Amino acid sequence: MHPFLDLRFPARLRRAGLLLGLACATLLIAVAPARAQFGAPPTTQVHDASALRPPAGARVAIVEFEDMECPDCGRANPLLREAAAKYGIPLERHDFPLPFHAWSTQAAINARWFDTKSKKLGDEYRDQVFANQISITTLDDLRQFTDKFSHNANVAFPFAPDPQGKLAALVKADYALGQRIGIEHTPTIWVVTAASKGAPFVEVVDRTKLFQLIDQALADTKSAAPAKTAHK
Repeated sequence: MHPFLDLRFPARLRRAGLLLGLACATLLIAVAPARAQFGAPPTTQVHDASALRPPAGARVAIVEFEDMECPDCGRANPLLREAAAKYGIPLERHDFPLPFHAWSTQAAINARWFDTKSKKLGDEYRDQVFANQISITTLDDLRQFTDKFSHNANVAFPFAPDPQGKLAALVKADYALGQRIGIEHTPTIWVVTAASKGAPFVEVVDRTKLFQLIDQALADTKSAAPAKTAHK
């Protein structure tokens, strides 16, 4: 019988199509977390809220999990800095470098090295990386940028900034913390409060409402004592 007249052919075709469909669905599920920043859920399902508190001495703070290679983190950064300065509240930044980004983990390690000189310098480095993301596409670009930054800051950046892996361990610890919380995308941002009569933390999904959320958090904690212990 001619193969194209074989009545079993449609059944085989249907089975092949089904297998192909299942394979595609499996692939989409597998890559979903890596693509999460481009299709973020409305809110993060929080599994562990222990880190979603202000540092010691603060009633309200902004907590952010960021990836320095993430374009949306770059867009969010000036607003978060502005809000922290306007209200005089801490901006608690955590590393969450996405594994498919070429240089974000090294950038986080570099920032941790500048933190060892001063936290202010480390945050300046983060801010400048965000502001210059478009010019950084490779690890070599990042190295050139970092050398220029350190030169302008009058600091000698070493050839090997983390020979013992201690800074990388700090970055990995932040990433693990984010996973325990349930983070699936960057940036993930919360306004957090201490002893609030309202919600202890609120995710900032719509950044145009950031100031409104901070106003509410400050009102809710007006009579509350500042946090007594820092959480990192």
